[in-house]
Amino acid sequence: MAHPSRTLDLPLRYGMNPHQGAARATAVHPDRQPVRLLNGAPSYVNLLDALNGWQLVREAAQALGRPAAASFKHVSPAGAALAGPVDAVTAELYGVEAAAVGPVTSAYLRARDADPKSSYGDFAALSHPVDAELADLLARVVCDGVIAPGYEPGTVERLSRKKGGRFLVLAAEPGHTPPEQESREVFGLRLTQERDRAALTPELLDPVPGPGAPAALPAAAVEDLLFGLAVLRYTQSNSVCYLRDGMTLGIGAGQQSRVDCTRLAGAKVDTWWLRRHPAVRALAFRPEVRRQDRINWQIRFLEGDLTPDERGRLAAALAAPARELTAGQRARWLGELTGVAFVSDGALPFRDNVDHARRHGVRYLAEPGGSVRSDEVAAACHEHGITLARTGLRLFHH
Repeated sequence: MAHPSRTLDLPLRYGMNPHQGAARATAVHPDRQPVRLLNGAPSYVNLLDALNGWQLVREAAQALGRPAAASFKHVSPAGAALAGPVDAVTAELYGVEAAAVGPVTSAYLRARDADPKSSYGDFAALSHPVDAELADLLARVVCDGVIAPGYEPGTVERLSRKKGGRFLVLAAEPGHTPPEQESREVFGLRLTQERDRAALTPELLDPVPGPGAPAALPAAAVEDLLFGLAVLRYTQSNSVCYLRDGMTLGIGAGQQSRVDCTRLAGAKVDTWWLRRHPAVRALAFRPEVRRQDRINWQIRFLEGDLTPDERGRLAAALAAPARELTAGQRARWLGELTGVAFVSDGALPFRDNVDHARRHGVRYLAEPGGSVRSDEVAAACHEHGITLARTGLRLFHH
């Protein structure tokens, strides 16, 4: 169904910050519009999230042959996923029937559940058209906008009522080919470079020979590692991500130290996995406690450093007292997570990244290689039983 739209030559609500006015978005080539505005009035950051998110999901879907979704915040994905099974924890949180969820909705649910605290007020990106099921979900969660290559009849009208009519709806042009060169202006200087068009293919992922290294990666690991490369191509560097079963479990973005990225993303993996512990699922929230408040309390409960004030407020939010996890219970549960893939957008400079990654169930790792200590990184992988693939491809994004 066709929808009225405005071409991408429009004033923005404001620039990077509300005090920065005179912001505008204009297509580089007026006859080659990358997106169409169907509803709302975007800000500068809205468009950065939308355009980065769309490129990520389009590339992932093309490479892996399944619908993809991303949940963007501050120009990096909080989570990303391919269509796949929705587990009971996610289904219960979002009020859906796991077995009946369609592929596009499943991709977004899995993407949003990677880091549901950060996805609050996200920008959703979908590789496939938005259907009625996904529109219903987007209407119920705290989300600022969506970009997709199309919308089924009635979905734009449904979404246009969200946020008092301010919900941003963008239609991406699936066949749009961006210019071969891209530019940006900073402090009166124009920087121009060739667009990153390196193909993400399984040929990038041959295992590095070593003690016990397999001749080939399992198909599921290849899929996760390729998906991770697509995710990091549109994540602010330095960046790493942990993945399993076609979804990110933790993304570390924009850190000056790579090992800080690895540790930050690893902590998110632990939180994601611990949210599935029976003790966390047993937290009995009062009916009036909202979904996002439940998420935030689950995470604070798992972090284990509640302030006295928070303890009182959590107790008030619960219908029954919480049973806190012991250190032993946490360790045993975390030890059950395995089969995780880890991807880095740049070369691992030291083995400490590998030592930390193995704590979070990592069994497959992809990085560009080329560090002066790459041999030490490879030795650490072999020591921990991690299969290493050196891609030779750096994917910095700034």
